[in-house]
Amino acid sequence: MTDREPRDLLDLSTFPGAEPIPPSSDYVDQLEAQTRTAMRTRRHAGSEHTGAPAQLHDALEAEVEAVHGELVELMLDLYEHPEVAFEEVRSSRAIVEVLRKHGIEAELGAHGVETAIRAEIRGAADDAPTLAVLSEYDALPVVGHGCGHNVIAVMGLGAFLALAALAKKDRSAVPGRIVYLGTPAEEGHSGKEVMAAGGAWDDIDMAVMAHPFSHDVADTAWLGRRTLTVEFHGHTAHASAQPFMGRNALDAASLMYQGIGLLRQQIPPSDRVHAVIREGGDRASVIPDLARLDLYVRSLAPETLRDLSRRIEDVARGAALMTSCGVTVTWDKQPPSLPVRTNTTLTGRWVEAQRRRGRDPLPRGVVSETLAASTDFGNVSFRLPGIHPMIRIADPDTALHTREFAKAATSDLARSAAADGAYGLAATLLDVLHDPALSKAVTEEFEEAGGAIDVPGYFD
Repeated sequence: MTDREPRDLLDLSTFPGAEPIPPSSDYVDQLEAQTRTAMRTRRHAGSEHTGAPAQLHDALEAEVEAVHGELVELMLDLYEHPEVAFEEVRSSRAIVEVLRKHGIEAELGAHGVETAIRAEIRGAADDAPTLAVLSEYDALPVVGHGCGHNVIAVMGLGAFLALAALAKKDRSAVPGRIVYLGTPAEEGHSGKEVMAAGGAWDDIDMAVMAHPFSHDVADTAWLGRRTLTVEFHGHTAHASAQPFMGRNALDAASLMYQGIGLLRQQIPPSDRVHAVIREGGDRASVIPDLARLDLYVRSLAPETLRDLSRRIEDVARGAALMTSCGVTVTWDKQPPSLPVRTNTTLTGRWVEAQRRRGRDPLPRGVVSETLAASTDFGNVSFRLPGIHPMIRIADPDTALHTREFAKAATSDLARSAAADGAYGLAATLLDVLHDPALSKAVTEEFEEAGGAIDVPGYFD
């Protein structure tokens, strides 16, 4: 026991101050230590399939190296001129200019999206599958290319250019049809789903793309994502004279926010719910008649995302009932994103291609899956077989969507990834075209996983 007053123990006049207390890095440090330990004992199995002949891979690698300097130049140009979702006018034109420089006609404004791109080459065999390689090139507000989409852009483009050059010299080298798709508006939107409404995936059999990261990872968890807006409608009243005549919409919003916090204990560890109260009244003396929340809802499987969506809607209606307010729930002003269904057969060929380039992609689970985000490529992966591997451009402690990761998107590692990723994507597609057993196994795996689903109608 002490005779001192609490204020003598802690000067409450200065604490807390204006600056927040920095978050501890202990948890992410532990995750990184676990990753380092797992990396010493776990290695991806690679592929049991043979793929394309070695001489074709030699030729393909040479074509990638021939355009590497051009890819880096474009990568840096996109970095210096970041454009956010659906506003990638300069970026899309820059990519189209490179395609046309190589004698490839490209459609700008493809599939009903002004900044989407489509180009294609056709090899000698008409009965071969049609394969797509994808680019993204939208940036984030404030931090620019903090997700490295400038690197994604040139990896997809480089793969397509290398295959086009190979086919130009020998049509039999690329016996199928290769489609290049520039896909806008991944950040905060679902550009690929908007393109789907314009038929982007109707004639595609398989699709590949790669994403920059802090490790080389063959397959990682991607969460499905939905968005919703909840509006509570009440009655205004004088907050002092007649509060009993009001129905407080802000109370309802507060109850929903707290209800979500309580719900988190009873949802799977991979589920995520984020919410902000965007409106809650204008004056403290007036009981607000309108409050609005914007929310993101994420989960690791389509089924669990659908279940979580229902539970979140129940919380909204319960908050309205407790406050005698009305409520409107509006889902998915932008199309939802499904989780990624990775095709492991295709992934094995990506791993073999990356090992040829001196990289060794980690199997799933080595890097903690608690560090999961979302991508609209998930919607593609539930329509047709696809892969979305990660390629290292940054140190392990560098997080996506930060200024530090944006800086890494112009680094020497990023410049190497431009070529390594381009070769990996092109080599994976080339393997499918030259190995019928591989192509069959890819398709069979996709069908065994459930086949194509009705993406736009899944949550109806």
